[in-house]
Amino acid sequence: MTVIALSYGKNGVIKKCQANGHADFSKKGTDIVCSAVTILIRTAMQVLSHTENVLLITGPLERGVISFTVKAKTENSETETQLKCIGDFLRTGFSALTKEFPENVKLELFQKSDEF
Repeated sequence: MTVIALSYGKNGVIKKCQANGHADFSKKGTDIVCSAVTILIRTAMQVLSHTENVLLITGPLERGVISFTVKAKTENSETETQLKCIGDFLRTGFSALTKEFPENVKLELFQKSDEF
């Protein structure tokens, strides 16, 4: 099972994202559920890496683990809106996967001071 942890700060701003494990829907290399998780996170990371005023820190890349932490360099309403949007994008995508593949994906949400 792939376990995805999303951490949000105040006002729903995304702070961290981490996915661990394999979905085990199919054999490694052909698993559509793992592919979906990976493309959601990589797309979010690509957008964040090109977003002004945002510091993206990626975790070590290893098979079965992908993660990032994001911080606003300075707080302003435009950056807050962008970080909320990326957080909503991830939560929506992962929620859809957990509904369709409940035996393969688990989503954990953390707010404010909660950590994973």
